[in-house]
Amino acid sequence: MENHTIETIGCDLGDKMTAVFVLRADGRTEQHRIRTTRVAMELFFRRHRAHVIIEVGAHSRWVSELLKKLGHEVTVANPRRVKAISESDTKTDRADAELLARLGRADIKLLAPVQHRGRKPQADLAVIKSRDALVRCRTKLVNHVRGVVKSFGERLPKCTAESFHRRTRELIPGDLKPALEPLYEALTAIDQQIRDQERLIEKTAEKYPDVNVLSQPHGVGVLTALAYVLVVEDKERFKKSRMAGAFIGLRPKKDQSGDGDPQLRITKAGDPFLRRLLVGSANHILGPFGKDSDLRSWGLELAKRGGKNARKRAKVAVARKLAVLLHRLWVTGEVYQPLGYATHSNAA
Repeated sequence: MENHTIETIGCDLGDKMTAVFVLRADGRTEQHRIRTTRVAMELFFRRHRAHVIIEVGAHSRWVSELLKKLGHEVTVANPRRVKAISESDTKTDRADAELLARLGRADIKLLAPVQHRGRKPQADLAVIKSRDALVRCRTKLVNHVRGVVKSFGERLPKCTAESFHRRTRELIPGDLKPALEPLYEALTAIDQQIRDQERLIEKTAEKYPDVNVLSQPHGVGVLTALAYVLVVEDKERFKKSRMAGAFIGLRPKKDQSGDGDPQLRITKAGDPFLRRLLVGSANHILGPFGKDSDLRSWGLELAKRGGKNARKRAKVAVARKLAVLLHRLWVTGEVYQPLGYATHSNAA
């Protein structure tokens, strides 16, 4: 389908209303506002045969599926790239829709198109993220309880978040029980829900045999390995394993000009949840419970250099190497050797 011979439509998807900019093949334009519902979308786009450009967002998945079923060519634009191109002082929904249409007509590579993962992997990924939401909720409740008790001159003993509601409930001062007892009820229920989700995650992981391969390195559990498989989805999407680090947003930004090449923060592109899991795994690898490995030795050596932020940079660097390593294991299916892996891998 040649984009310059058909209509090009830019859609700025809002939660309730969508701004639509139609750029006809002869250069004429139209602007519309339609409701962001399946019925309204189907009614409007049934009348057009077009190349439709939308941005990644809460509604982009189902909208792109619907438009493809209606016979349209759909490009899902990377919002980071669109923002970098526009940086307009007069940002409106209609202006954004027009920008999408004109960029799509000019060259879709400018939009750095992304591909939504399938419904099944997305649904399985939701299981992991639901557990994560429960864990974060539990952490907030625990911190709140500790803070309230501390403000009354008392301190609760150190313990894991999992055991907090059992070990500290009877230690709450009597005058605080009316305020904190409902939170302990919630913590008890959340703890049970987390355990239920963990069993569901184990069951979900059984549907993806590659999870066993990716969970070989110490510090990478089933949760992280499964998230990696579901987010990346296709192990053949990268020509080289080192591209995995950039995909997850663990590659440093570049601002090279002339002789200047400053050290910048990572891009934070890609899925933030997977990136956080990999950084957590790296923290475990470098921590007191980490086992001896080339990756740990490299990271600890890196942490010795660079001042007070060296440890943080080393953790991110290990997470980046771990992302590359996991993709390599996924592609080859080989047995991971924590010591001498690089030499063994190159020799093979």
